Amino acid sequence: MNTIDLIGHTPLVQLQHYSTDTVKIYAKLEMYNPGGSIKDRLGKYLIENGIAQGQLKRGGQLVEATAGNTGIGLALVATYYNVDCVIFAPEGFAEEKIEIMRVLGATIYRTPKAEGMIGARRQAQQYAQTHGAYYTNQFETLDNPAAYKDTLAQELIEAVPTFDYFVAGAGSGGTFSGVAEVLQRYGVKSVVVEPTGSILSGSEKGKHDTEGIGVEEWPVFLDASLIHEVQVVSDDIAFHHVRDLAKYEGLLVGSSSGAALEGALRIAKKIDQGNIIVIFPDGSDRYMSKQIFRYGGV
Repeated sequence: MNTIDLIGHTPLVQLQHYSTDTVKIYAKLEMYNPGGSIKDRLGKYLIENGIAQGQLKRGGQLVEATAGNTGIGLALVATYYNVDCVIFAPEGFAEEKIEIMRVLGATIYRTPKAEGMIGARRQAQQYAQTHGAYYTNQFETLDNPAAYKDTLAQELIEAVPTFDYFVAGAGSGGTFSGVAEVLQRYGVKSVVVEPTGSILSGSEKGKHDTEGIGVEEWPVFLDASLIHEVQVVSDDIAFHHVRDLAKYEGLLVGSSSGAALEGALRIAKKIDQGNIIVIFPDGSDRYMSKQIFRYGGV
């Protein structure tokens, strides 16, 4: 077994503090992937599919724009396949993720915070054109949702054969799109969670401190028909749940997980009985420099 063989098949736990006798909430703990997040699945799929299609060769070079977790997943798998990994990352995100990418061998270029992910994507694409690197293009490639259809979606179905709601945040939108498409066949309703300042709900784009989710433009592969509803969660609520998940469940999660929990709790209030599965994308360890447990001066 190699390190990349550890990607996937993460634990699914029932949240005891938040479940009731009739409405149960289950959390998929993606921080148990070797790179610490759900994006390990994406990194593995993008690289292996790129190699299979002849777009990327062992010893070659890839480039991506990412705030961190996708870059970590790519860098982790790139090491195994002897691929040079180049990352364009906007300023302002947690420095722990940048350091992890570096120690895994990635070359990091920082882009202006004011230009956001759109600016980082533009520079990554220019780099690919100039250097002949393979642009994995997580925000537009159909390989993104495909990475989750045969892995995460199937794991959920096998773990809880009958459930009613799937709740997940959207960054690139790949996790939500891939899983929701599969679960739609089983009659599961899929709820997308985004922070205030993201645009899926029709709001104008703006700043937010919840990392890993939130979009500045509608993802090209996100089919609106897959969305049962959009839940907009403020930073204050998301970080409040981060602290409570540590206190009541012993789970150390990132702020996107706190936002996702809020989405699940809102659904739980609307139904008399049923099972809800929520995705917790990563852990709190990579956000300590952002004072994740003391957000808002707590």
